[in-house]
Amino acid sequence: MAAGSSRTLLLAALVLGIFDDPCESQELRCQCVQTYSNFIHPIFFENIQLIPEGPHCRRKEVIVTLRNGKLVCLDPEAKWVMTIIKKIKDSAAH
Repeated sequence: MAAGSSRTLLLAALVLGIFDDPCESQELRCQCVQTYSNFIHPIFFENIQLIPEGPHCRRKEVIVTLRNGKLVCLDPEAKWVMTIIKKIKDSAAH
């Protein structure tokens, strides 16, 4: 009987651990594990994705596809990245 109770208690602890902090598990949906802040000239950009923060991820993300096919996550707080984002948003507004 004690073994059955122990298994039930262990199962309950595991289930509660999974649902402990649902926001923390959503953080795993962020696309960028680490970001790159050194300047990359935009002539090497094939595509740029601006992903705002939201329930899927607690931080905004800037993902660039380079002409060679490589994906690079840029630091959205880097001054040069902010300048590029501003230019994109300004051109989209016109």
